[in-house]
Amino acid sequence: MPQLDIRSTVFTAVIIMGVAAILTLIFGANHLIKGRKIPFFGKRQARMRRGWLLIIIALLLIPLSWATFNYAEPAVYVFISPSPTATQTPTITLSPTMTITPSITLTPTITDTPSVTSTPNLPAEVEGDFVAEVDPNPDTVFSPIIFAQRIDAEWQPINPADEFDNPVGQLFGTFSYNDMAVGSQWSALWYWEGELVYFQTRPWMDGTGGYGYTNWDLLDEQWRPGIYEVQLFVGTQWKVSGSFTVSGEIASSTPSATATRTPTVTLTRPPTQTGTPTLTPTRTNTPLPTDTRWPTATITLTPTPSRVPRE
Repeated sequence: MPQLDIRSTVFTAVIIMGVAAILTLIFGANHLIKGRKIPFFGKRQARMRRGWLLIIIALLLIPLSWATFNYAEPAVYVFISPSPTATQTPTITLSPTMTITPSITLTPTITDTPSVTSTPNLPAEVEGDFVAEVDPNPDTVFSPIIFAQRIDAEWQPINPADEFDNPVGQLFGTFSYNDMAVGSQWSALWYWEGELVYFQTRPWMDGTGGYGYTNWDLLDEQWRPGIYEVQLFVGTQWKVSGSFTVSGEIASSTPSATATRTPTVTLTRPPTQTGTPTLTPTRTNTPLPTDTRWPTATITLTPTPSRVPRE
């Protein structure tokens, strides 16, 4: 059984009211025409009143259908907020964002990168990583991409911007989508000055409508200043692009820190500890040779020759 989202329901209601208005107008006119031919005054007046009532109802149905077409869908979204994880609730469809799809004409920003044409193509290296077996829906639509360094629990951007100062850290590109075929391949390509520097591609498993994002987490010293562009594809069909700018010099805090720490070579104090040879003053203990006083003592024993005269 086909599922109807909010937009389809509104369209169906508008069509029903339009058909009802036309039929009511025809029946009212028919009552007026036939009522004039009735010879009895009471019946003629009753028939005429019924005819005018039907015509008034038809005239009221026309503006009612117009108001339903223009305001019913946004009014529903005031009370029903889409959830990106609910795959079975067609109410998640952000059909109001479909009206924003003419902003896809922002593709002239692609002219900032000379190597990218006005209609981006999926590189062969990315297409070679496709694993999905579900055909993409050609009617899938995406809203413009909004960039931010953080998102909340509902995948909404926090402090979105078009320009970021180094160090950037992690960056998110958020968007809303509708009529996505679950299981089809989707890809997000990140370009820097026309050069493909990062991409994501996988089967889509997040529902038919709601919010989504693509993110890139780089070290602070890897964000190069310049113009970046993100392109979203469903299958091999390009859907939307967005761009932002990174300004400021590349953060080099970590390399300089390691450079200053290289003086740890000064910890080669162990060679200076070779001062242990200064302990060789133990050789000064060689005053033992000065104890050669003993030979002087033997000299005092030489008086023995004085005993010879006694012989």
